[in-house]
Amino acid sequence: MHKKIFSALELLNILFQAFYTLALPIGIGALVSFLLTNFLDAPSWIWAVLLVLGTLTGLYSMIKYILSATTAMERQRRQAEADLAARKEKENRQAALREAGKSTEEQND
Repeated sequence: MHKKIFSALELLNILFQAFYTLALPIGIGALVSFLLTNFLDAPSWIWAVLLVLGTLTGLYSMIKYILSATTAMERQRRQAEADLAARKEKENRQAALREAGKSTEEQND
């Protein structure tokens, strides 16, 4: 149960960060456009240029983040599977040693 909750929260975190990486450059472009047009008397077409640049930068950043996050999740899943296999192998070896110990005790009796 707790694994499902944890994975859902992890996915929610990834989605939030992906949205954040998209929205932040757009917001910065809008803020810079506002400051340039209101305080430095820049032409109004600067809004279009900076918003398009912000959107392109945000899309690139979002895609790069999603790819790195999915790679990390896949690596984490493979590591968990390897840890589980190693733990089962260790348990099997311990069970075999216990069985060998019991058969040795039976032979000694």
